[in-house]
Amino acid sequence: MTIRAVVWGENIHERTNDVVAGIYPEGMHATIANALKLDPEISVSWATLEQPEHGLPADRLAQTDVLVWWGHKDHGAVAD
Repeated sequence: MTIRAVVWGENIHERTNDVVAGIYPEGMHATIANALKLDPEISVSWATLEQPEHGLPADRLAQTDVLVWWGHKDHGAVAD
């Protein structure tokens, strides 16, 4: 059975800090997702804070088995 995972990230430091952007040019969320993709039993995608509904509309969450949440700076910007 395939595990359906979504890696969520704020994607703030990658857009505002040149050092972080240099280390994670695709974002920390993409780096984590790419590592999970190495397992053929995991189907993984990613979402970020700036996307509509923070990339996590109800139908997407309903199709998700595992949500990896990577947040650091702007938890207050996440709508309940």
